[in-house]
Amino acid sequence: MFRFENPIYLWLLLIIPILVLIRFLVWRRRKRQFRLLGDAELLKLLMPDVSRVRPMVKFGLLLAVLALLVLMLARPQMGSKISHEKRNGIETIIALDISNSMRAEDVVPSRLDKSKLLVENLVDNFTNDKIGLVVFAGDAFVQLPITSDYVSAKMFLQNIDPSLIATQGTDIARAINLSMKSFTQQDKVGRAIIVITDGEDHEGGGVEAAKEAKKKGINVFILGVGDPKGSPIPTGSGGYMKDRDGQTVMSALNEQMCQEVAKAGSGTYIHVDNTSDAQEKLNDQLAKLQKGDTSSVVYSEYNEQFQAFGILAVLLLILEVLVLESKNPLLKNIKLFKKK
Repeated sequence: MFRFENPIYLWLLLIIPILVLIRFLVWRRRKRQFRLLGDAELLKLLMPDVSRVRPMVKFGLLLAVLALLVLMLARPQMGSKISHEKRNGIETIIALDISNSMRAEDVVPSRLDKSKLLVENLVDNFTNDKIGLVVFAGDAFVQLPITSDYVSAKMFLQNIDPSLIATQGTDIARAINLSMKSFTQQDKVGRAIIVITDGEDHEGGGVEAAKEAKKKGINVFILGVGDPKGSPIPTGSGGYMKDRDGQTVMSALNEQMCQEVAKAGSGTYIHVDNTSDAQEKLNDQLAKLQKGDTSSVVYSEYNEQFQAFGILAVLLLILEVLVLESKNPLLKNIKLFKKK
């Protein structure tokens, strides 16, 4: 990957077309002055050593040198260097429920948007930790493999929508099982699965999956989003989802199921409402997990490339000095710049 560390200096390249314009105006003025002196063919015979092409070549070389100096100031870099860093932190897999019921608006602006905001704030609180994203409804898949790249985590988070999974429903067990397989093989590192859901588990097996995670040393936290009293589910077209009888579907947070899964997974159940309490409680719980050394591959270090531009600029400058404006009598038979 090629980039410039100080791209602001690239604006200096606008000087080049300005210099070309000035050079053109000077050339036109000089040409008019020569016409006033006499016949063009006669003047050419009187000045046999004068070259029309050489000054243009020298000017072009100087412009190239100027452009290369500007590029040097902008610090061209290439991201071909890979470094391995040792970090001391935890590994966290976020399993986010994206079933249609997460569109409910009993939590502002909606259950899903509130969950996304919570995850984004969680990522901002991370420093040396790793994070992965799993999305689930009636099925589950890895949205982002576990990584230390928080920028990518936020980018993938923004693209999450219920339309990503065609199979609707809520299969918490599948989400937990997939999350367990998504951790690294690093030893002595605190691991947590954070399931964010409204608790409408249609498939069952969540408690058993959480117990299996506990056996592997993984804590399962459940963040229940929504109101236990229930809320209608927007369709996106101004109405609400209805059942076969034409009745409005009400989606309620199943706190009891969430608490059972969290207890089985040696984690904590946290209710997510319109306050920031859930965020603070989650941060406190994660801070208690054992931190261990994790290895991260970092691509953000770039090799400086300005040396190549500098060498080329020096070579062109030497060439510009060697090219004389007038024809060299010793090389008059070599017509490099003569038009055919």
